[in-house]
Amino acid sequence: MDRKDEIRISKTISYILRHGAIKEKLEVGRDGFVKVSDLLARPKLKGVTLDQIQYIVANNDKQRYCLRWMDPNNIAAENDNDNNKAWYIRANQGHSLAHVDNVELVRETNPLDTVIHGTTKKNWLLIQQSRGLSKMNRNHIHCAVGLPGDQSVISGMRSSSQVLIYIDMDKALQDGIAFYRSSNNVILTDGLNGILPHCYFKQVLDRDGNSLL
Repeated sequence: MDRKDEIRISKTISYILRHGAIKEKLEVGRDGFVKVSDLLARPKLKGVTLDQIQYIVANNDKQRYCLRWMDPNNIAAENDNDNNKAWYIRANQGHSLAHVDNVELVRETNPLDTVIHGTTKKNWLLIQQSRGLSKMNRNHIHCAVGLPGDQSVISGMRSSSQVLIYIDMDKALQDGIAFYRSSNNVILTDGLNGILPHCYFKQVLDRDGNSLL
C-alpha cells in the first residue's frame, strides 16, 4: 500500500472512530467498537479493503487501533468458522463520543514517576491564562509516561510537542482525581470536571529544558 494512501486511510478511520461515527450513521458501542464491514461501506472509505485495515492496525506506530474478530456482544471468537462473528475495530483512546466510556481502560491507583502532557507554545499561553489543562471536546486529557523516543512511550504525546507539562500525579490522586491507562500505554484523566488545574503541574519545560513556570 502506498504510504500516502496509508496515512489518508488511517486519518479517516481515526476521525470516524473517535469523533464521527454517529454523524456517519454507524453503530458504535460503549466499548468504541464499530463493525468493519459497516465502516468500509462509508463513502469516505470507498475502495478500502479489510486487508488494508489489517495492515494499518498491525503497523501503526502508536498502536491507535484494536481489531477483533468477535460477535456483537463483544465476545471473542474461538475460531474463524463461526458465521455469527465479524471483524470489529475501535480507537484505543481519543474519543469525543460521550457514550463511549468503556474502552478497557485500567485504573491507575499508584502514582507514576513520569506523566507528561505535551503541547505547543501557543497552547501553553492559553493554558496559562485558563484554569488549567482542559479535555476540550475529548473524553480525557492525554498524557505520556515519558518523552517521545523513550522505549516505554508508544503514544500520548506528539513528537512535535514544544512544551512539556509534568503532572504531579501523586498530589492529584490524593485529591481524588482519577487516572487510567489505555491499551497502548497512554495515561488519561478527566481531571476535575474536565480540567486539570495548574496546582497539579510539577514543572513545565520547553524542549531545551528551560523552565516555563
